[in-house]
Amino acid sequence: MRRTLLLILMVLVSSSWMAFGQEIYRWVDEKGTVHFADDFTLVPEKYRDQIQRRTPSEKPSPPPVRPPIGPEATRPTAEPTPEKKDLLGRGEEWWRAKMKEWNDKLQNAQKNYDLVYSDLKQKEKELADAKFKPDSLKRKLKAEIKELEVKVKERERERDEVKNMVEKVLPKQAENDRADPAWLKPKE
Repeated sequence: MRRTLLLILMVLVSSSWMAFGQEIYRWVDEKGTVHFADDFTLVPEKYRDQIQRRTPSEKPSPPPVRPPIGPEATRPTAEPTPEKKDLLGRGEEWWRAKMKEWNDKLQNAQKNYDLVYSDLKQKEKELADAKFKPDSLKRKLKAEIKELEVKVKERERERDEVKNMVEKVLPKQAENDRADPAWLKPKE
């Protein structure tokens, strides 16, 4: 019985000793994902030149700091919080600038659409008022109306493309890049 106990104790001590001497390998792939391995052969060859070797420290890591409760929780901290970034390292400023750029394009596209649409309505009104005018004028107005209808469709398509970018594409891109969705909304 004593021998078995001594054998178990020796196995435990030697295995824990070996664990302290083990190296951990860290690398980042092209998608920005951080990987860890305890065996060098598990590291893909194309990442072996960028690995970081770490040996676990013999000291236990300090316990995590818990947020204060009560009056201390409302007190501002002296340490500035690090700026949040998306997967590609872009922060709030980049996303707000991108959204502003596309919102400006949307306003411009809407303005262009409104101008052409009002011109179309004006020509249609002129045609309606031209009942007793010469046929040549009516034909000219009809031709202008057809041109304006084509322009209205073009401006509408342009506006809808930009609107799709603002309402669907950029939010989806932000979600895929794990950016804070609040960065896409205007500051209050």
